[in-house]
Amino acid sequence: MRILIAAAGSRGDIAPYTGLGAGLRGAGHDVDIATQEEFAPLVRAAGLGFRVLATGPRDGAGGASGPRALMRNAAAFTAGLGRGFADAVADGPDLMLLSATTTPLGWHVTEATGIPAIGAHLQPNAPTGEFGPVVSGNRSLGRYGNRAAGRFALRMVDRIYAPAVRELRERLDLPPARGPELRRREEAADRPVLHGFSEVLVPRPADWRPGLQVVGTWWPHVPQDRLPREVEDFLAAGPPPVLVGFGSMAAGEGERLSALVVDALRRAGLRGILQSGAAGLAAEADGVLTVGDLPHALLMPRTAAVVHHAGAGTAAAAARAGVPSVPVPVTADQPFWAHRLVAAGTATGPIPFGELTAVRLAHALRTVTDVPGSRDVAARIAAEDGVGTAVKAIDRLVP
Repeated sequence: MRILIAAAGSRGDIAPYTGLGAGLRGAGHDVDIATQEEFAPLVRAAGLGFRVLATGPRDGAGGASGPRALMRNAAAFTAGLGRGFADAVADGPDLMLLSATTTPLGWHVTEATGIPAIGAHLQPNAPTGEFGPVVSGNRSLGRYGNRAAGRFALRMVDRIYAPAVRELRERLDLPPARGPELRRREEAADRPVLHGFSEVLVPRPADWRPGLQVVGTWWPHVPQDRLPREVEDFLAAGPPPVLVGFGSMAAGEGERLSALVVDALRRAGLRGILQSGAAGLAAEADGVLTVGDLPHALLMPRTAAVVHHAGAGTAAAAARAGVPSVPVPVTADQPFWAHRLVAAGTATGPIPFGELTAVRLAHALRTVTDVPGSRDVAARIAAEDGVGTAVKAIDRLVP
């Protein structure tokens, strides 16, 4: 088949699909990923075709904050996404795989063109009584309350996407339709959604409908087989260091965070590797190395612990590496994944980003070796084959 994977967001929202796409390509399919222009090198390094979605994760940001401003920014993001989405599927692939950010648009394309679509989500975003929406962190409202909160979260998604959906349906010559109505239709049809995360961290909820499957983590494609010489030399020069990175979070706070982290490492008597990321972490200090983007699969298993923002992909990579985590969640679903690591026995108690100090981080680093479950969790995750299971499911669903 000619398969189009449509995904949008930050790097962590895109990278897992390079692994899924590479697995599908290995099974004989032609695979393109449609996403933002900035991720073209990431996609092409995996040997996959690239198509542009006319939007980016920072579109409409404008430096604003607060609930209303965030809603406006999200609506601007989805508007650009909707305009780019129709162009990306113009030549008619045989199948679309839709991320959580493109699913609210992709079903309309299926309605207009007949191109089949399967959800391919990185988060457990369907309502369940077992936990609340992932954006609510670790808070539980009881079974009824959790399901109600999950439904409310989906209604907010429908509200954000409403202008983009309206414009897309007009472009596709479809009659007007409301988001909740369409969502009920898709659920009644038991539309398939594959979830690319590990049941070691989030067991499949028992009250999900049959079409919602958890297949295991989709690990990003790794285009290299070794670390740069500078990193290898640093690793060989002393005991395993602590890896510190905040991914696409904390932009503009690099100077403050770098000083804080170096202070914490000094207090704990540990070496460290700072991964610059969007924050721009950088430091010149004894026992500290600054690096750019490096594959987690190569670097994390060589460290003593990982301090990270607890994004879904980074949290899974740390658990897979068999090293303990100090999660410092910033926003969105990150508190949820931080608490999942704690529950699995592979992380210290989270330090909310706004409460991070050198003293608190140093204390966490001194006690992180007391985390008991890292190796056991890593062994259980290693037994999963998320990409292979997804490929089999896709071949079964679309013969």
